[in-house]
Amino acid sequence: MRWLITNREYKDGNFGSHFGSLTYWTLKDGGSAKDPASWLPVSIDQFRDALLAVVNRTFPAVVANGESTPSDQQKHVCLFIHGYNNPWVDVMSRYENVAAGLFDGANGLGECIAFDWPSKGALLGYLSDRSEARRTGEDLNNVLSELYDWLMTMQRVATKDPSNACRARTSIIAHSMGNYVLEYALNALWTRKNRPLLVSLMQEVLMVAADVDNDLFRNGEQVSHGDGEGLSNMSYRITALFSGRDDVLGGSAGLKHFGKRRLGRSGLDRTVPVPDNVWDVDCTNLLPQVDGIKIHGAYFDPQAKTYALMRGILQGKDRSILIQEGIVPDGLSRTQQSSAPGAVPVVPAPVPPPTPQ
Repeated sequence: MRWLITNREYKDGNFGSHFGSLTYWTLKDGGSAKDPASWLPVSIDQFRDALLAVVNRTFPAVVANGESTPSDQQKHVCLFIHGYNNPWVDVMSRYENVAAGLFDGANGLGECIAFDWPSKGALLGYLSDRSEARRTGEDLNNVLSELYDWLMTMQRVATKDPSNACRARTSIIAHSMGNYVLEYALNALWTRKNRPLLVSLMQEVLMVAADVDNDLFRNGEQVSHGDGEGLSNMSYRITALFSGRDDVLGGSAGLKHFGKRRLGRSGLDRTVPVPDNVWDVDCTNLLPQVDGIKIHGAYFDPQAKTYALMRGILQGKDRSILIQEGIVPDGLSRTQQSSAPGAVPVVPAPVPPPTPQ
């Protein structure tokens, strides 16, 4: 099935570029995700009940006949959060690619839900998108809060009978500035509901071409009020996919992020501590040979080699296994030379001793 949660304005049969109330939608049988007329509005209760019905009918039990189902056979309910510069039709096109590439068919990973917000449909709207991303973070926090409450309920149920545990692993794929939305929402949720740690809300979080500071997780294992605190403490594992060829994020750093590189362009800042559940993958060698603007969204092209990597991550494979199986490509060097190649080093002249008085 296809699922949509959005805070875009819906008017005259179309999803616009302005904010509206948070609404829930399911796709008509045989409908197209890119056609607004194919989506049916439902209440939050109807949305939740329909999703649970699919999960209970099609997902394997976490524990069956006293034995746990292997993680790579368990299914996901995954939230896809898009980035900037995405009019609604483009959002739905990318969402369809992700859903078809990872979640459909006999080997599908479960159900994918689009979380859509009214980002600007032009590059010049990129600056104002950040303030709208913060506003959207509040709505996403409400959605994740509902999920958190449900997981806490199912956790109590499972302590009495493991066979009744929630069948769905929860995960998020966030792209570009959608990661800023996610950062804001999980920080709020972590502060309000989950400090100290009670439950990992997300099994896997994929931060794709993330438009956030690359020292987001700089507090390491310490519990504090850092920017990435909610993300790292409410997720079992976080994987950042990046490429140095991403010119969109190069422009982002120059426009409004002075002095700090983008996670989706440079990878994690290795000069600061990083939590053990956070790692990154240089996807440059997995991406097609397109220009530096198009590379920003090329992770989701239908034939992109990144799908095998994302599938392996969502299946819960350990990072060492992903590397051993060749799913993780060799990364490009991050070493930055301090001088030009072949330059003669400058040796400072010795300082003479002080003259006796």
